[in-house]
Amino acid sequence: MTSAPAGSYSESRSAESRGRHRHRRKKRALRRRAGVGAAAFVVLAVVGAGYVVLDRHGAGSVAADSGKNGGHGAAPVAAPSTSGAPAGPDTMSVKDEEPTAIPGLGPKTRSAIPAASKQVLVASGKAKNSADSTVTLWSRTADGRWKPGAVWPAHNALHGWTAKHHAGDLHSPIGVFTLSDAGGFDADPGAKLPYHHSSAFRAGGVGFDGEPLDEAFDYVIAINYNRVPGTSPLDGTQPLGPSRGGGIWVHVDHGGPTHGCVSVSASHMVDLLHTLVPADHPVIVMGDHGSLAT
Repeated sequence: MTSAPAGSYSESRSAESRGRHRHRRKKRALRRRAGVGAAAFVVLAVVGAGYVVLDRHGAGSVAADSGKNGGHGAAPVAAPSTSGAPAGPDTMSVKDEEPTAIPGLGPKTRSAIPAASKQVLVASGKAKNSADSTVTLWSRTADGRWKPGAVWPAHNALHGWTAKHHAGDLHSPIGVFTLSDAGGFDADPGAKLPYHHSSAFRAGGVGFDGEPLDEAFDYVIAINYNRVPGTSPLDGTQPLGPSRGGGIWVHVDHGGPTHGCVSVSASHMVDLLHTLVPADHPVIVMGDHGSLAT
C-alpha cells in the first residue's frame, strides 16, 4: 500500500515540528522494542509487495498491496473502463447548491454505486499512469443531493490505474468497492466501522522514494476488492484467487506511491474513521478521472 505525503523535515524545523518528530521517534522506538525481545517474532517478506510485516506470533500478519496477503474478497463492482473524459471532481468547483449527481462520475460509474449508499469516497487519479490523486467524501442528503467534503491530496499505485488488477502489477484497481472494516497499529480513534487493533499492522522498509513506511498502517480501511467483507483487514482470504492481488486498503500516506492502495494523511484517516458509518453503506469509487467519467 502506500499513501499521502508525510511532510518534510528540514534543519529549521519549528518547535512544533520538532515535537512531532520526537513523537514519531518515540513511536518508532516502541515499535522496535515490540519487535525484539520475543523469540517468536518473525519477519515475512511479502512477494511482490515490497513491505515487511512483523507478526508477534508468526502468523495472521499480511502486508497490503500484494497478491499473497491482505486481500479479502468481494469482487469488484462494475469497474469502469478508461476513456479520455474530462477531469473529475478534484478539478470542479462546488456550487452553493449540492448536485443531484456526483460531479466527474459518468453514467457507468454512477450505476455501479449501490442505491443504499449515502457515503461515497471518490479517489480520483490525476492520470491513468499517475500515482497522484485527490480524495473527497460525498454524503447524500435527505433530498437526494450530494454534499462534498474537503478535497484531500492522496497517492495511489506507482504505475497508476487498471481495470484488470493482478498481483504485483503496481496498479490500483479501478471500480466501485464497499468499505466495511477498519483497523490499525494504533488504538481505535473512535471509528464507526468495526476496528481491529493489532500490532500485526506493521510495514517495514522504505517506499519507492526512499521514505520510511513504519507508520503507513497506523490506521487502515479495507477496500473490499478480492476480500471477504466483515472480516479484519488482516484476513488474507482471496475469493478471486491470489493472482488477482489483494490487501488493497486506504491507509496513512508515507509520502510516495503505493503498491495498489490509496493513501491520505493520518489526520484525514482519523476523519474518515470518525465519519464512515456502516448504516450509510459507504463505498469507494476509485480510478483515474478519465475512467471515472465513463
